[in-house]
Amino acid sequence: MSTSETGHVTGTQDKDYNIIWFVEACLSNALRLEQYVADAERDGDTELAEFFRRAQGESRKGAEQGKALLRQRLTGGGGTSSVDETGLGPTDEAVG
Repeated sequence: MSTSETGHVTGTQDKDYNIIWFVEACLSNALRLEQYVADAERDGDTELAEFFRRAQGESRKGAEQGKALLRQRLTGGGGTSSVDETGLGPTDEAVG
């Protein structure tokens, strides 16, 4: 008996669920890092604050890439990806 869920129980295929989970984890991490930045700044540790800001930026980037990939797949893109290294497909625009 397999313990992996293939969509029969949740209605969501593993690969789609995994992307959704990844995006949620990245966004949660970005929120958590906001507190870490504040803690470092409160203690006057600018080096640590900047480190956490960079990590937060990477978490945001991961979330955006995951959202772009999920959007592409849910709109009929299938298993092949036209998403580039920025996480944006040919018709997506960077928001900033």
